Amino acid sequence: MLFNQNIGFEERDTFFVEVILPLSLGINYTYRVPYELNAAIAIGKRVVVQFGKHKIYTALIKSISQQAPEIYQAKYIIDVVDEAPIIYEKQLVFWDWLKQYYLCNEGDIMTAALPSGLKLASETYIVFKPADQEQTPTLELNEKEVLIYEVLKKQIRLQIDEVAAILGQKTIYPTINSLLAKDLILVEEEMQEKFKPLQKSFVVLNPIYTEENALKHLFEQLERAPKQLAALLAYLKLKRSHAEVLKSAILTESECGQGALKGLEDKGIFIVQKKSVSRLGDAESAFEVNFQLSVAQQEAFHQVKSNWETKDVVLLHGVTASGKTQLYLKLIEEVLAGGKQVLFLLPEIALTTQIVERIKRYFGDQIGVYHSKFNPHERVEIWNKVLKGGYKIVLGARSSVFLPFKDLGLVIIDEEHESSYKQQDPAPRYHARDAAIYLAHLFSAKVLLGSASPAIESYYNAQQGKYGLVKLTERYGQVPLPDLKLVNIAEATKRKQMTAYFSQALIDEMQAVLEAGDQIILFQNRRGYATILLCATCGYAPKCINCDVSLTFHKSSGKLHCHYCGYQDLSLVSCPACGSVHIEQKGFGTERLEEELNIIFPTIKTSRLDFDTARSKHGMQNIIADFQAKKSQILIGTQMVAKGLDFDHVQLIGVVNADILLNYPDFRAFERAYQLLAQVAGRAGRRDKQGYALIQAYNDTHRVLQQVIQHDYVGMYETELAEREKFNYPPFSRLIVLTLKHKDYKVLNLAAHFIAKELKGFLGNRVLGPEQPLVSRVRNFYLLQIQLKIERKVAIGGVKNQIQEHIKHLNTIKEFKSVWIQIDVDPY
Repeated sequence: MLFNQNIGFEERDTFFVEVILPLSLGINYTYRVPYELNAAIAIGKRVVVQFGKHKIYTALIKSISQQAPEIYQAKYIIDVVDEAPIIYEKQLVFWDWLKQYYLCNEGDIMTAALPSGLKLASETYIVFKPADQEQTPTLELNEKEVLIYEVLKKQIRLQIDEVAAILGQKTIYPTINSLLAKDLILVEEEMQEKFKPLQKSFVVLNPIYTEENALKHLFEQLERAPKQLAALLAYLKLKRSHAEVLKSAILTESECGQGALKGLEDKGIFIVQKKSVSRLGDAESAFEVNFQLSVAQQEAFHQVKSNWETKDVVLLHGVTASGKTQLYLKLIEEVLAGGKQVLFLLPEIALTTQIVERIKRYFGDQIGVYHSKFNPHERVEIWNKVLKGGYKIVLGARSSVFLPFKDLGLVIIDEEHESSYKQQDPAPRYHARDAAIYLAHLFSAKVLLGSASPAIESYYNAQQGKYGLVKLTERYGQVPLPDLKLVNIAEATKRKQMTAYFSQALIDEMQAVLEAGDQIILFQNRRGYATILLCATCGYAPKCINCDVSLTFHKSSGKLHCHYCGYQDLSLVSCPACGSVHIEQKGFGTERLEEELNIIFPTIKTSRLDFDTARSKHGMQNIIADFQAKKSQILIGTQMVAKGLDFDHVQLIGVVNADILLNYPDFRAFERAYQLLAQVAGRAGRRDKQGYALIQAYNDTHRVLQQVIQHDYVGMYETELAEREKFNYPPFSRLIVLTLKHKDYKVLNLAAHFIAKELKGFLGNRVLGPEQPLVSRVRNFYLLQIQLKIERKVAIGGVKNQIQEHIKHLNTIKEFKSVWIQIDVDPY
């Protein structure tokens, strides 16, 4: 919405803009507009402002008026950054809803929403980007741009306020934005986070040789260069069966060597082009572009559309490998035909590379992918392309809900039950599923939630008629669901049928699968080598110096690690408490499993997928690609192996210890255990034959494990729902958790009891605590939590207002001003 379309003004009129700063502030600030910038301002544009004595920030215009602030004198804005708004009014309405629902600040939302390239501040650095070309492109630059570019060539990096000093003016953002747009500089974060796609060299024959006579003449020309002729013949052979020819394929086919190819390139016969390719190779080749929906899928397709006639949100409950993706594609096609945009949310893009490749293969250039692996410059490009309608489909992780959609028609939320849709830290602590449903409401768009094991709240909403419900109960191609079996670890140990952490039943199944040339996934939801080291003499166990947790032993580093703050210490040789050398390793993680497997199957290649192996930029993609290509036969992993992966040759899933999923003190523990086990088991047998899953547990009669092996989601839902109704947990109530932090426990305890008492005066026994959380000290901050359990019939808006008022009151008390308070609405 442009400013001058809504307010008439004269050149010398005085206007004020309310701006959102990228800071965690409780309020927005108002700035005065210089007369000469009156015509340039508009809601949704960025402006440069001074905040405090020395800091310069890029802020966003939220509103425009002629009303000066009453309690302070407004500073002038320094400059208007954009020619057109970078965000639409509906996004600002969406931000307002997030602010009110999740009790956060608009600055927190702005920080989360905008790529860092759109939030330049005085402390931001810009960095020289070496150009591919030999000559400096000074002819394309104006005088100011040349000056900054030449200084950067010598100094490599400059702070924003240094740029202002060099130019001798405050209005420097147009110059910086122009250099960014011309790809001549980078924001410093880009150097740290630069995502380098896998590049491969492809060969193209110079078009002048495509005519038959020209090609014949070329053969004659190369008769005296037999290796170059062999390379040319190899290219022509490969071209008959491949749309694009890899340079490496020519080398393999012709055995001519690099020199021959270089010679053809120097002669202008071959043109070599570098292109970005998927790290999953041809993983997408198994996905048919011209597929037909099965009878079951066709029926589900019509049911979804029928439900949308009366309901905006539909839950698609489809078993693993039921072909939900094909259904998504057909629904997307219809929305695109109507000229609308589509948002396709995935829980973790890095773990769902395969589905991204398939959808890109189907829709091509209409798709944009948005996630944290891209650097800020690339994210700005995607942002701008969505803003201008260049992408009709956006695939992304939770932050994609903030993109500036103009005409959204459909939102698909795949694996809607996933906890990774919930932002934990920092604020805003939003749930992308719930936020996306509200975003769709703003556009009158439809929503499709997809899952093999829906969140209990979502299934409850469907049962109550709030959402539509469509079921896909059979696998695509009518392949049977995996055959699931339980093994009692205690019984196997008693009968001496355990080798390390593997039962004989699991080893036998693994042996059979490996002999058949198929693959195996083993699941253990704990990384590292040993959970704790323990002195056998006095019971001492090393703890983190910053957190209230034991340290985990990692054999690869030979050190003890804290999984909360990153602290590391040397492993124990002797006990520091009593001097004993009898140190025992208790518990096991994926690292230990990998070591034991290499002993049991010494000739089999194993790989491990957990946070430790996946922390490098391409670690995870490489591990997945190697397993897809059958370079490894066994993949060991944490819950990463359960999400969004589809391997053609996996016939066996082994869950090494299911008990750890069932013993977590959380009201969602059984629901999550079912979802995770059902997900990981669903990786088996996904093409033309039934797979198997073997689950090891001490408590093999546990209700949840029995429901998993019977594929009984509805049974799990009904028993969990009855428990939650009895104890008034969601979906029968709303939860809000306040977490208070301070380095002095006494101050923290006083503050927590003070605010709890005030809240209880208003809400009574709906306020629980303060209590210590499971981990009561993290990074030297002590933690206390207060939980509010509010019935559905109570007006939640009034409760939220009371929370904010009591927090403001707490902050007015001198000794409590340094206490941090985090608000988590709908903790997940």
